[in-house]
Formats: sequence, structure tokens, C-alpha cells
Amino acid sequence: MNSRDQLTGAMAELLWERGYAATSPRDVMARAGVGQGSMYHHFSGKHELAVEALSAVAGEMSGESSLLDGEGSPLERMKRYLLIPRPGTRGCRVGRMTQDPQVVTDAELIAVVANAFDAMLDRWEQAITAAIAVGELPTSIVPADLARTLAAVLQGGYVLARAKGEQGPMDAAVRGAVSLLDAARSVVGTDH
Repeated sequence: MNSRDQLTGAMAELLWERGYAATSPRDVMARAGVGQGSMYHHFSGKHELAVEALSAVAGEMSGESSLLDGEGSPLERMKRYLLIPRPGTRGCRVGRMTQDPQVVTDAELIAVVANAFDAMLDRWEQAITAAIAVGELPTSIVPADLARTLAAVLQGGYVLARAKGEQGPMDAAVRGAVSLLDAARSVVGTDH
């Protein structure tokens, strides 16, 4: 791994652990095991490095949500995506950035976060629309609303797990989301 990748990876981890406001360039260089010369050879400063690191993390989130486009029926894909192991007590790598006051007030950083969620929500909406089209979910469901509900359940699972300091609330939130999808499926046919 080259020094640029080391710096980007270190920043991504520190953003997840501490947030943007609490991470200094010195922290990043220490975690990456590189000197100041390498840092400023590759990046103009903390902000540029954070944008690159957060963009990489957002790309990983997008990669995970590609399961919504994968093999199997739309409902199976949605359940498979929900059941990805998630370290609840560590929080969502992208969602946690919405709690950092410096990220929220930085147009470039918050745009990376918003775009990551938009891409994930678009995939949810497409999968939900497909599930409705093949009769797995009732036609009364509004895909955009259900997509945001499922995203909120996952984000809420992270918050509850962090508040309790244990994985259980995250796992319960995921089981609840899967149960909601199963319950919605059982309504198909009674939908008017």
C-alpha cells in the first residue's frame, strides 16, 4: 500500500472512530505511519484528505447496496441486504458523519454523505418497485417512503446499539425490518 492509500485508509478509520472535528492531521499521519512530507505531497490538508477518505467509504456503502440489484427475487435481495453483518456499536461509517458539526456545515463533506444516501435510497426504491411489479409487495406501498423507512431502521439500529454498547439492538432492528417486509408480502392479494 502506498502512502496516499495509507493516509486515506487512516483518515477513513479515524473519521469512523472520532469524527472529522476530533481528527487532526497529526493523528492521521501517526495512524498511517507516514511523515508530514508524504501527507502534504498527496493532499493540501485535512479537508482534501477527508473528502477523499469519505468518498472511498461512500463508495464502499454503494458497493454493499449493490446487493439490492443482485440475483434473486427483489424481496430476497432486500432481505439479503438487510442481513449483511453490521457492527452496530461502531455505527454507520457514513451516517455517523451527520452527527459531526464540522461535516454538516461543510458543503463538500455533507454532499459526499448526502450523495451516498441518495445512491443507496435509489437502489432501495428500484428494488421495492420491482417487488411491487412482481407481486411480492402490495401496490399500496410508496417505494420512496418504504426506502426511507428501511434506511431509518438501519440508522436507528446503529444509534440504539451505540447507546446500549451492545450489538443486540442493531440485530433486533434488522429482524424487525425483515419482519415488516414479510408482513407486507402477506398483504399482497388483499391490496386494493
